[in-house]
Amino acid sequence: MGNKNKSLPYLFITPAILLVLIFYIMPIVIASIISFTNMDLKSLANFSKIEYIGLTNYAKLFGDDVFLKSIGNTVFFVLFGVPLVVFYSFSIALLVNFRDSKFFSFIRAVFYTPSVTNIVAVAVVFLYMYNPSFGLLNFLLGKIGIDPINWLLGGPIISKISLIILAAWRASGLNMIIFLAALKGVPKEYYEAARIDGAGSFKQLVKITLPQLSYSIVFVSITTVIAWLQFFDEPMIMTGGNPLNATLSVVLFIYRNGFKFNKFGYSATASLVLFAGVIIITLLQFQLKKKLESD
Repeated sequence: MGNKNKSLPYLFITPAILLVLIFYIMPIVIASIISFTNMDLKSLANFSKIEYIGLTNYAKLFGDDVFLKSIGNTVFFVLFGVPLVVFYSFSIALLVNFRDSKFFSFIRAVFYTPSVTNIVAVAVVFLYMYNPSFGLLNFLLGKIGIDPINWLLGGPIISKISLIILAAWRASGLNMIIFLAALKGVPKEYYEAARIDGAGSFKQLVKITLPQLSYSIVFVSITTVIAWLQFFDEPMIMTGGNPLNATLSVVLFIYRNGFKFNKFGYSATASLVLFAGVIIITLLQFQLKKKLESD
């Protein structure tokens, strides 16, 4: 009976382990194998045409100007998008955390809605807003005497910023919920004691709220960085990587080579490089977290 009880937990986690093996581990292993081959669309019909080419794909990849540009674009998205998402979602959480009334519950739902809205529906709305001829943004700018801006195809920087605004708006809802849950866990006695000691709102934020939410901030930062390293939906739908690959992310580069140019081996190589980058950056973030906790 005792042995059965010991094996029972493993029985419950077996389905989850199988799902991880089938849908996560196996694709990584298969992609690793494919990356050392010249697999393309023709070779799928005849496996005998698949040839082992060693590190040729890797050498070619790091000499590919388009891939290097996609890395630079992705770094830009991460550097500017992640802080914006964390700051915006944290600010919203603070603003809607005052009361538990029906009004504030409605406001929370409003801010959370973009996270569960279909990206195609969101893209249609933003395409109208960004339209250089009759878009809402250019209409408002015209009211104050500013010339129309081609938000999506007007230039490398403005195109990236336009996508970051859209993606940050979509991503902040879920993070807001995480911050709200963390704020609910901060004892109210801390704020009452701080008010008695004469601490203002800003000092309470710096001395109480931020330290109490440190774990939540780290968690949101790590998950947001991972998400932005895999930035795909917005550039795929809104710009297609244009103008001149200025909004081409690494994942969009992988998609292009795998499903548009049918270079499966080359695409698998790029996906493994991205996977390694995500792992390295995540480990660095964990090390930084440990260092901050020890100081």
